[in-house]
Amino acid sequence: MPARYLSFRCSVPWLLLLLQTLLLLCSFGLPRAGDVYSPSSFYPEFQDVNHMVIFGFGFFLMVLRRYGFSSTGFNFLLIVLGVQCSVLVEDFLVFLRVQQSEVGMRSLAKAVVSMTAVVISSGAVLGKASPVQLIVMTLVELIIFYVSRCINRTFLQVPEHLTLLHVHLFGAYFGLAVTSRFPEPPPGLDKGRSTPRSELFSMLGTVFVWVFWPSFNSILADSKMEAVLNTYLALAVSAVCAFMLSALTSKDGKFRMTHIHSAVLAGGVTVSYTAHSIQHPWIAMILGLLGSVITVLGSHCLQRCFNPALKLQDTSGVHFTFGLPAVLGAVASVVLCVVKRGIDNQWNDLSSLGYLAFVDIGAFCQTISTALLTGLITGLILNIKLLKAVHVSKYFDDQFYWEFPHLSVGF
Repeated sequence: MPARYLSFRCSVPWLLLLLQTLLLLCSFGLPRAGDVYSPSSFYPEFQDVNHMVIFGFGFFLMVLRRYGFSSTGFNFLLIVLGVQCSVLVEDFLVFLRVQQSEVGMRSLAKAVVSMTAVVISSGAVLGKASPVQLIVMTLVELIIFYVSRCINRTFLQVPEHLTLLHVHLFGAYFGLAVTSRFPEPPPGLDKGRSTPRSELFSMLGTVFVWVFWPSFNSILADSKMEAVLNTYLALAVSAVCAFMLSALTSKDGKFRMTHIHSAVLAGGVTVSYTAHSIQHPWIAMILGLLGSVITVLGSHCLQRCFNPALKLQDTSGVHFTFGLPAVLGAVASVVLCVVKRGIDNQWNDLSSLGYLAFVDIGAFCQTISTALLTGLITGLILNIKLLKAVHVSKYFDDQFYWEFPHLSVGF
């Protein structure tokens, strides 16, 4: 490796060794293996989510022409490290009697689902954060996300599985807040663009995420069949709408891969809060349609108008891929909950309906505000010299972290 590239031998390996040693020491209080892997019927659903988070999101983030190794490699590293930390945080909360113990695969599944917030956030800082910064961000974000969930569950009485599905909201806005504290890349930096090959790999990851998303929304839900059906229909409608809107909004009437690999997932994000409770499939289909619309139009407007004005740095577009559809899903869940409760109560107790709506809105506002505030603080912490901040000239470059024996042949 050329001398102008720094070596991470004195930081990353020792940080990983320290963290893994601490995790090993703390894991002696975990339940026996026979308890952890029961019931066995839960394992296929868990593997679906595992494939989605590791393989799907790993390739989904391969949008940059010279950052493919880091996109998939760092994603895998953060997940395997974060899942261990997440399991221990779950066990610690049980020890503090903040939540009830869930022995079995459900605890491991909750840990993997929680890591989705970190994966989404890493997409916002893609190519800018060093491995040390990403590891620190993972640990901090996981802890804050669990704190946010505890607030929603304890004070606002949000069901356990719904607090976990706030990963889209929390991850998107935490990542946007973190990346806003990073220096802006030079305007003419060629490494920050994509190529047909990188977009093809990203689309491959999108397809994997799309296929396994029904399992993601239903793995912890009580009404699994309804969640699977509604999620699949919402995803199907959002995919059709993505192709339609992509052709309508492009200058030459052709499809844009950026629109497709973002908007086809919007339906799954939008119905995540309501997939288990929707009784009529056409409602899920409408939500999938609206989610795709807000994603395509959001990417069209945000990248040209709001991002330059607000100086938002969003490398892989997590705002309009996950953030905006999650906000739409939050609003839809409040409306559907009020309508359902109103029909059941025949609109006699308006004060009760108002209280329910206020609590639901408060839960989403608390999640977003906590993510933004703590994300700004985390971004400031990540940019101290101790954490090996990357110079802006080395953004979006695999060569800064990985060995390339074939570099002379034309990297």
